[in-house]
Amino acid sequence: MKRFFVFSIISAIILSTCCGIMPNVVYATAAEDITSKSAILMDYGSKEVLVEKNSHDKVPVASMVKMMTILLTVEEIEAGNLNLSDMLTTSENAAGMGGSQVFIDPYVEYSVEDMLKSVIVASANDASVALAEHISGSEEAFVKNMNKRAKELGMEDTNYVNCTGLPAPEQFSSAYDSAILLCEVAGHEIYHNYSTIWMQDLVHPSGRKTGLVNTNRLVRYYEGCDGGKTGSTNEAGCCLAATAKRGDMRLISVIVGAKDSKTRFNECSSLFNYGFANYENVDLVSTENALTTLGVSKGRVNSTEVFAAEKYSALVKKGEENDYEVTYQLPSAVKAPVKAADCVGKVLVSKSGVVVKEIDVVTGQDLKAMTYLDALKKIGEKW
Repeated sequence: MKRFFVFSIISAIILSTCCGIMPNVVYATAAEDITSKSAILMDYGSKEVLVEKNSHDKVPVASMVKMMTILLTVEEIEAGNLNLSDMLTTSENAAGMGGSQVFIDPYVEYSVEDMLKSVIVASANDASVALAEHISGSEEAFVKNMNKRAKELGMEDTNYVNCTGLPAPEQFSSAYDSAILLCEVAGHEIYHNYSTIWMQDLVHPSGRKTGLVNTNRLVRYYEGCDGGKTGSTNEAGCCLAATAKRGDMRLISVIVGAKDSKTRFNECSSLFNYGFANYENVDLVSTENALTTLGVSKGRVNSTEVFAAEKYSALVKKGEENDYEVTYQLPSAVKAPVKAADCVGKVLVSKSGVVVKEIDVVTGQDLKAMTYLDALKKIGEKW
């Protein structure tokens, strides 16, 4: 037993030394434990902030900018405007980006899938610009869409100048906005097809190969981590946004401005450890069970069950009573005709008396209006 214990300690030391990651025994307890310039730990589902340090400071975030490039590309694919199998022709501008890259050749065709994978796994600047030019015609036009999408997501601390995160005047974001952005990215299945790849070869049209190695070491060394984005420049320091899921609980952890790569991985892991150790997921609103039964006015049926249109859960501190309250705004009766997807009321989720979520209430079926014959039939039944 003693030998096994000593071996475990030595293994943990080797892991932390070789990979720059401490074993999962460090627990952040407050923002003061974070040495990096800014940080945040956020619940994926409710967007509740569990730990934060200077999370709204507007600072350079290096290649974490590429999360927006990834998001816009994935959304184009899901909208049917782009296919993973589509071929794009690279430009000399894209091929000459420098920095973190996969060394694409200019004036040749690559698949959208290979370029997207190169951005997600290897943080490739050249692949990022190739995607931007293919989707919007130019990087400048693509950046306009990046800023538009950021506003739609409520990212008020962010302004994009390029799609790569390379240093540029007036380009900035924040730990909070980076967490909000990763929440959005992590909700797409296409993203997760590539986010956990550790090593893979990119085969160029010429047959030349470039090895892709995931810049986010936590996908290999932290239990439950299945996505994220690193960033590193002299201006921004070492940055990391990562997401991890254990059971039904997903967390978002962001570190900005760490002094070195080892620190960003250690502090991001420590935030995860604190969240998983001290919080639990509580389902507040379910879509499976009917909320209640309402009468139907002027309909072919007399009553109908109503349901929440989406579920809602929140993190609460273990061993403490949560201060969430769920209330309903429902009519005394539903007036037909109504389609099953039509909103007939609201579920309000409040925290400490403040509404944090509104959810539509819908019927479980289409409700057709009563016809003249239906009315006569009902009169006959009463007689």
